[in-house]
Amino acid sequence: MSIERAIRVVVETGKVTMGHRETLRAVKNKEAKLVIVAENCPRDLREDLEYYAKTLGIDLYEFKGTSLELGSVCGRPHVVSMLGVVEEGESNIVEMLRRK
Repeated sequence: MSIERAIRVVVETGKVTMGHRETLRAVKNKEAKLVIVAENCPRDLREDLEYYAKTLGIDLYEFKGTSLELGSVCGRPHVVSMLGVVEEGESNIVEMLRRK
C-alpha cells in the first residue's frame, strides 16, 4: 500500500486531526500516534510541532508533497499542512512508516 493510499484510508476509517491547532493539541495530550507534515508547512508551525512530538516520543513523517497535495490525498478541497493520526482505523500507516 502506498503512503498516499494509507493516508486516505486512515482519514476515511480512522480518527485524525487536521491543521496546526488540533494536531498540536492531540500531540500535547499524547492522543496522536503519528504526525504527518507537508513539505511546505510553515517553518515556525513545523518547529513547534516537532519539538513537542520529539519530546513526547511521537513519530513525525514528512509528506513528499505540498499542503495542497496532502489536502487532496485526504479528500479535502483545501490545504492540509499537518495531520495527526489518533486512531488508525483500517490503515496500518503507523507501522508502515516506522519500517521506513
